[in-house]
Amino acid sequence: MFRPCIDLHEGKVKQIVGGTLGDAGLRTNFVSEKSAAWYAELYQRDQLFGGHVIMLGAGNETEARSALKAFPGGLQIGGGINSKNARDWLDAGASHVIVTSWVFREGQVDWTRLDELVKTIGKEKLVLDLSCRQRGENYFVVTDRWQKFTELVVNAETLKKFSTYCGGFLIHAVDVEGLCKGIDRELVARLGAWSPIPMTYAGGANSLADLEAVTKLGQGKVNLTIGSALDIFGGSGVKYTDCVKFNRRQK
Repeated sequence: MFRPCIDLHEGKVKQIVGGTLGDAGLRTNFVSEKSAAWYAELYQRDQLFGGHVIMLGAGNETEARSALKAFPGGLQIGGGINSKNARDWLDAGASHVIVTSWVFREGQVDWTRLDELVKTIGKEKLVLDLSCRQRGENYFVVTDRWQKFTELVVNAETLKKFSTYCGGFLIHAVDVEGLCKGIDRELVARLGAWSPIPMTYAGGANSLADLEAVTKLGQGKVNLTIGSALDIFGGSGVKYTDCVKFNRRQK
């Protein structure tokens, strides 16, 4: 299924090349003149539940809150989430909170923090972001704006263990994120074979064929976010209306 997104950077809806996020040479594909709430209202109109708002750095809270208010219960929220503010974001209208960097310290999982978060909001309201980059044959989770490699490998064992702590996963294939050169088919196939719970994959999608491929390779467990290639984000590869029609056909 198609899952929509709203990526916020410096208070604007943007599409960014993921691997450059922490660099001085940040590459931006698109900056929208429309507000986050405009996109949220669009997604609500078309009943596209399960999308996400990601706050990339500071200065995005106002826009994020307006999006959640426009589509209460329809969007997940990520970026700077921790055990102290998670409940507040759910109260603001988020369906789930998405957490990455906060549950990692010095490259390793901080199980105490993860336990604390689950006790605070419950596992069903938590989505773990295991966005990753490839090294050799393996994919390693990366944190801190996707710049720091952790020691955690994305594999069947990892996904099984973490599935007991959350209601879903969000996984960006950071090496292809924002490049519009096609999905990482190998990663999607692995995720479909390994994951015991639903997840959303993001990274590289540039055609409706990619949406069909993710649905097939992911064995029905992997949803797809399309960003820079989508016409509502200035792209030319995929029409938003075609994604809406795809979801309706799946139902």
